[in-house]
Amino acid sequence: MSVGGPLATRLAAVRARLDEAARAAGRDPASVQLVAVSKRHPASAIEMAWAAGQRHFGENYAQELRDKREGLSLEGLCWHYIGRVQSNKARYLGGCHRIHAIEAVRHAEKLVGRAPDGLDVLLYVDVAGEASKGGVAPEAVVDRAKALAAVPGVRVRGLMCLPPAVDDPEDAGPYFAQTQALLADVQAAGIEADELSMGMSHDAHVAVRYGATWVRVGTAIFGARPT
Repeated sequence: MSVGGPLATRLAAVRARLDEAARAAGRDPASVQLVAVSKRHPASAIEMAWAAGQRHFGENYAQELRDKREGLSLEGLCWHYIGRVQSNKARYLGGCHRIHAIEAVRHAEKLVGRAPDGLDVLLYVDVAGEASKGGVAPEAVVDRAKALAAVPGVRVRGLMCLPPAVDDPEDAGPYFAQTQALLADVQAAGIEADELSMGMSHDAHVAVRYGATWVRVGTAIFGARPT
C-alpha cells in the first residue's frame, strides 16, 4: 500500500507540529501520542493513515467503531473511544485501548464486564460548565476518580477535557491548565494516573504546552468529514 498522497502529507505535518510544540515546552516528543479521529471517514482512509505509520485511531460513535473494527485487520491498530458512553452501546466498546470520556461508575461497570484484561479509562471533565457536553464538574473529579478506581478491573489513567469552541487557540489554555491541575489532585488522592487527553486540530499545540499526552486530531489529518 502506498504511503504517499495528501493524507500522508497532512499526517506528517500534524506530527511535526506536535513534535515542535513538545520541544518548545521542554518535553520529549515521544510523550505526546496522536489519536487520529476517523469519525465518519471510510475505512480506506484509516488504511492510508495506517500505511503512513499511524496506529491510534479514535471514534465518537460506538456502532461506527464496531463496524470499522470488524472490517479492518491491521497489525498494531489501537482503537480509542472518544464519545460519551451510553449503557445500551457498551457492548460495542470491548477491546478499546482507551475509553476517553467516561463519566459514570455504572458505565465503567458495564464496560469492564466486556474487557477480560481490564479497562483503561480517562475521566471526562466538564471544564467549561457546558451541560450539553456532559462531563464531571471539576469539584467532583477526585471523588469520581476514586469511585471509578474502586471498580475491579478499571484503571483510571487520567483525565480528558473538551474546552468550548474558541477562535484563538490560546483561549483554550486556561481550560487545559485547569485539567492539568485536576490531574495533580487525582494523583495526590493516591490514584496512579498520568495521562491527559486534550487538544484537537486547532489547539493541539496549546494542549501540549499544558501536558497533553493524547491529542485527538481529525480534520487536520482526514480533511472535512463527509456529511
